[in-house]
Amino acid sequence: MGQTITEKIFASHLRDKPTAENAVLDLDVVMCHEITTPIAITDLMERGMDRVFDKNRIKAVIDHVTPSKDSKTATQAKILRDWARRHGIKDFFDIGANGVCHALFPEKGFIRPGYTVIMGDSHTCTHGAFGAFAAGIGTTDLEVGILKGVCTFRLPQTMKIEIVGRLTDNVSAKDVILYIIKELTVNGATDKVMEFVGPVVDKMSMESRMTLCNMAIEAGATCGVCLPDRVTAEYLWPFIRDEYSSLDEAVADFAGWHSDPDAAFAETRTFDVSSLVPQVTYGFKPDEVKDVTEMAGTEVDQIYMGSCTNGRIEDLRAAAALLRGKKLAAGVRGILSPATPAVFSQANDEGLLKIFMEAGFCVTNPTCGACLGMSNGVLAPGEVCASTTNRNFNGRMGKGGMVHLMSPVSAVAAGINGFITDPRTIKG
Repeated sequence: MGQTITEKIFASHLRDKPTAENAVLDLDVVMCHEITTPIAITDLMERGMDRVFDKNRIKAVIDHVTPSKDSKTATQAKILRDWARRHGIKDFFDIGANGVCHALFPEKGFIRPGYTVIMGDSHTCTHGAFGAFAAGIGTTDLEVGILKGVCTFRLPQTMKIEIVGRLTDNVSAKDVILYIIKELTVNGATDKVMEFVGPVVDKMSMESRMTLCNMAIEAGATCGVCLPDRVTAEYLWPFIRDEYSSLDEAVADFAGWHSDPDAAFAETRTFDVSSLVPQVTYGFKPDEVKDVTEMAGTEVDQIYMGSCTNGRIEDLRAAAALLRGKKLAAGVRGILSPATPAVFSQANDEGLLKIFMEAGFCVTNPTCGACLGMSNGVLAPGEVCASTTNRNFNGRMGKGGMVHLMSPVSAVAAGINGFITDPRTIKG
C-alpha cells in the first residue's frame, strides 16, 4: 500500500519507534519565540543542560510583544536574546529585523518540502503549506528539541480535504478554511493531519495555502499540509536555485513527497466552494461561523489587519483594493500590522500603506500583540473587533471583548460601514 505525504516524512526522519503508536523523529527546524521559549531555556539552564543540538537549525524571533510593553515582556525578550547570543544562533531576529514567526520564517526560505518542524506555538501548522510536517508542541518537547534535535509524535492519521469548484470574487482562502472548520467542528480533525488537495488548492498562492494550513489547528488537527508543486518551487526558488539545475527539476523532486494514489486516508471530505460566500465567526469558537449576510449589520469598534493568518502582501493588496479612496466609519478605529518588515516595505513601495493611512488606519510594526490580547490593539470590555486573525476565544483580544474572524476584504468592508458588511456590495 502507498503512503501519504505525512507517512513519507515520518519514515524518512524516523530515529526510533519506542511503541507501535509513537515515533521519535529527527528535526529539520526548531523555531522559537519569546513567549514560550524562555520557559524552556530557563529550565534547561537550571538542569545544567544549557546546550543546543545545532545552532543552524534553530530559528528564533521576538514577535509576540514587540517592542516590549513592560518589564515582564522585556525580561522574556532578554532571556531569548541572551540565549541566542550565547549559542551563536545566527537566525535570530530581534527588534527591527523581526516579524510574525509564521510569516517571517517561510519568507526567509527556512521551510522546505519533506521537513519536520516544531515550535512552542499552536499555529506552527502554517508551515505544512510547503509540504512539511509542522506541529506546535509543549515546553517539555521544545526542550528536548532544542537539546537533542528530536521530537516524539503519535503516528497521525490523515484526513484528505478535497476543495473543488471555483472561488468567486471577494471570497478567499480565509473564507474557505472558516467554512471547513464550521463543517468539521473544532474537534473534527483531532489527532489528524489535514491534507488539502483539489483544483482550488492547486490554483492558490503560497500565501493562501499558508492561510489554509494556519487554521488547521482550529479544527483540532495536528498539522495542515499541501502537496508541494510548481507554486511551492517558484516561491522557494531564490533559496534553492543552487540545488537544482532548473525549476522543472525542483518540481519533479518535490513530487516525490506527494501522497501515493493508493495511500490510505482515515477520511476524505470534499467541499465545493463554487457558491461559497464570505464567512464570519459569531461566537467564541472558531467553528461558530455564519455567512456574512447573516451577520450583516453587527456593529464594530475596531478593525484589525495582520497576524500569521492574514498579514501578508496578498492580504494587504486585496484589502487596499477595496479600501482605496474610502474612509473608516466615524467611531471605528483601524489597525494594520504588516506581518514582516519585507511586507511592510513592499506595501509602502506599492502605496498600500498610504491607502490605509488615508482611510484612517494606524499602521504599526510587525507584531502578534493584538492577536493574543497583549499589545497594539487590545479591546476594552464590550468592544467588538472585525479581525483577520485566527482565534475568537472569549477574552482572546482583551477581557470582555468580542472578536469576529473574517477575511481582509470583509474586515475593511466592516470598517467602511461601521458594521459587518458583505464585501461584495462595496465597489472597489
